[in-house]
Amino acid sequence: MVGISQWIAGMLWKLLMRSQPCRLCSFRKMLSAPKYTPFPASFTYTTDNQSNRENKKTVEKLYKLSVDIRKIQRLKGWVLLEDETYVEEIANILQQVGADETAVARILEHYPEAIICSPPAVNTQRELWQSVCKNEKELVKLIEQFPESFFTVKDQENQKLNVQFFQELGLKNVVISRFLTAASNIFHTPVEKNKQMIKVLQESYLNLGGSEVNMKVWLLKLLSQNPFILLNSSASVKETLEFLQEQGFTNFEILQLLSKLKGFLFQLCPRSIQNSMSFSKNVFKCTDHDLKQLVLKCPALLYYSVPVLEERIQGLLKEGISIAQIRETPKVLELTPQIVQYRVRKLNSLGYRIKDGYLANLNGTKKEFEANFGKIQAKKGRPLFNPVAPLNVEE
Repeated sequence: MVGISQWIAGMLWKLLMRSQPCRLCSFRKMLSAPKYTPFPASFTYTTDNQSNRENKKTVEKLYKLSVDIRKIQRLKGWVLLEDETYVEEIANILQQVGADETAVARILEHYPEAIICSPPAVNTQRELWQSVCKNEKELVKLIEQFPESFFTVKDQENQKLNVQFFQELGLKNVVISRFLTAASNIFHTPVEKNKQMIKVLQESYLNLGGSEVNMKVWLLKLLSQNPFILLNSSASVKETLEFLQEQGFTNFEILQLLSKLKGFLFQLCPRSIQNSMSFSKNVFKCTDHDLKQLVLKCPALLYYSVPVLEERIQGLLKEGISIAQIRETPKVLELTPQIVQYRVRKLNSLGYRIKDGYLANLNGTKKEFEANFGKIQAKKGRPLFNPVAPLNVEE
């Protein structure tokens, strides 16, 4: 038995030794294998091909200005393929108005299309923007924030005429400069069309009972709040006003709605307004007269679409707020569900049960809510004092 055991042990040892070289070979192969796989041939070819087609002079000039070339290649590589570019010329124009090296690089990275703009056209644009900016520092800041608006160098004569028209209308330069950056479309509209739209708004104001004395103030405030109103057609303005009159709103009430909604009412079609009103009437179970009062309290009921109103009402109901409470304080619908949730939790932390109280404590801007919350917090932390109660004084 001992002999057989020794023989079996010997055979197993031989088998084990035979298998080791194979394992060793496998291990060596693993070590010799590359740590990474190269890029596919097609990818390498595409990259090399694009790199070969790039305008080398353009790339070199941008590099000298400390511009992040890779960022441009990744986002708007086509600009680097252009045969004719004006890197140095555009950089010089920006430097002439006070932009330092960092600002120039940032502007060109953000909007590389600037280098294919005609330098004379950019100079003209600079003069136009300078005419409404307080100083060069402000101009550079605006170009950094809104390079696309600045380098959209088309309809320049029309832009100039519109700037002059707005100045004649009485708009301050600071408001016009804001229009140039955030509502640049209105400057590309023919100046005659903008004049026609202003005339329609003035006529509408007077027809609704507004006074000639207050008309200019009303109009300038409306424009400063919502310059996009100029992009509407005169027909749509008249159609919206007629629809509101058909719904029973008086001229004075319509003027109130226009002011509160900052003219955004004209961007809605009557059908959309009708859908929102029908939805609100159904939810709040009210008469036409009651619905009108709700709208006057919260004009956003006209502006918000049915899905938005539905989402906001559902959000309030989830917080334990009733339909009756919403109906009493409809302005709470101006708050998103996320804001409502945050404010309810914050008030609850003070032991204030919103579903048992007034929703007015939820309303207002962030600043107004925080101020109101501070008052409630102070009231909760202050002990009640009865001026006629006897004082316990130890003698």
